[in-house]
Amino acid sequence: MEHPYVPRDLQLPGYVSLSLSQSAIITVFGISSLLVVSLVWLLSGYFAFSPEFYKDKTGFYLAEVWKEYSKGDSRYAGRDTAIVTVEVITSVLEGPPSLLAVYAIATGRGYSYILQFAISLGQLYGTLVYFITAYLDGDNFAASPFYYYAYYIFANSFWILIPSLIAGRCWKKISLAVQSQSQKKNKVR
Repeated sequence: MEHPYVPRDLQLPGYVSLSLSQSAIITVFGISSLLVVSLVWLLSGYFAFSPEFYKDKTGFYLAEVWKEYSKGDSRYAGRDTAIVTVEVITSVLEGPPSLLAVYAIATGRGYSYILQFAISLGQLYGTLVYFITAYLDGDNFAASPFYYYAYYIFANSFWILIPSLIAGRCWKKISLAVQSQSQKKNKVR
């Protein structure tokens, strides 16, 4: 069976064509992305606007998440102003554009790259503020080495890795588009 990939002479013994349609794949991807972005937005928003989550006696899941996470960084339970500021900015200024980015990616809109780039830079800035303020305040906020490395270091490493990869990819796409547009203008002259 012939495959749709390039180069055309690429050898794929036993190739089986797609069983799902492109629209089905994109729909599932879009819904999954929307759910992930919404969950992160909900988590940040709950923390930002629930200053006494640590007093919750009902077992409300989001309060429990922040109580547990605070074992890795007690600045959350203590409502450190830098942490509250970063989380408010994340939920209020980055949350809605993240949902718009999911839509833009799923529908192939050209503005998706600049939107992803801006959101990624905002996330990287917030993460830098998060780590730098901890360092300047003595970096002693974890209940144990396990919580320090599992929650504070490992869990937060994704907030550096993923936005960096997205920003790099978007930078390349935007640069190529600008270069292509510039070359078209030069040919016309």
